[in-house]
Amino acid sequence: MLKRSITAVIGISLLAVVCYFSDTLAFPIVFGLCAIVGVYEMLGCVGMRRNFIVSLSLYVMTVIVTVLSQTIKPLSYYMSAYASSLFLVLTILFAVSVLSEGKVPIDKTCVAFTTCAYVITGFISVIMLRKAPHGIYLYLMPFIVPWFSDTFAYLCGRLFGRHKLIPSVSPNKTIEGSIGGIVFGIGGCMGYGFLLSKFTNSPLHIWVFAVLGFFISVASQIGDLIFSLIKRRYGIKDYGFIFPGHGGLLDRFDSVIATAPLILIVYEMILKLGGVAA
Repeated sequence: MLKRSITAVIGISLLAVVCYFSDTLAFPIVFGLCAIVGVYEMLGCVGMRRNFIVSLSLYVMTVIVTVLSQTIKPLSYYMSAYASSLFLVLTILFAVSVLSEGKVPIDKTCVAFTTCAYVITGFISVIMLRKAPHGIYLYLMPFIVPWFSDTFAYLCGRLFGRHKLIPSVSPNKTIEGSIGGIVFGIGGCMGYGFLLSKFTNSPLHIWVFAVLGFFISVASQIGDLIFSLIKRRYGIKDYGFIFPGHGGLLDRFDSVIATAPLILIVYEMILKLGGVAA
């Protein structure tokens, strides 16, 4: 427990430093590196890390999309470039399966691609949120709201948990904990929205944050379960050991990876509907 607490304090402190320099190139570099580490951990989990072409293709794609995120505007142009990169890498990975004459099964190739693309999209979305109009406030939401949701889901589960949520995926999670996490996630998001309305010119109504809080909390819990399901499927306890007592990067950033793209999509929809002044 002491090791977990020390690691948590150090991790939060490092994240605070990165956030302080979020308006510099240090921010995309750090989260680009996080994406590379996440891909490394996922490839190890699904048993594809030792395939040089598969691994190299995914690492190179991560670097390319990170660089493109800093050079291509607007977001729609970047998404086109991102989709093209995904298609190119997928074609390369399929070619690996074809040319290997069965030594690299197509199902393993598909799993490696989809899981790594999911990880990359999550971390790159954090970078894109920071670049967006009002990004200085947006990019914090994938950290703040899931933190509220995950923390209080754990506490409510310990205090009131009686009914298992999905025991085959995560045996310790309960329905009561999940509900508590959603309720407090909504409250955390509304509190963040209230602070923004007081200290900034945020045009969004507090009830918009309530709706966002609900969907972010649900996505956060689903993201946690997704990574738990993958770990169970491949028989591992943790994705890595980068955080002593907590596991790997993916063990700690599963909720961020799941929620950042959702927030980016919702924000772009609001922007296009004229709900936010750019």
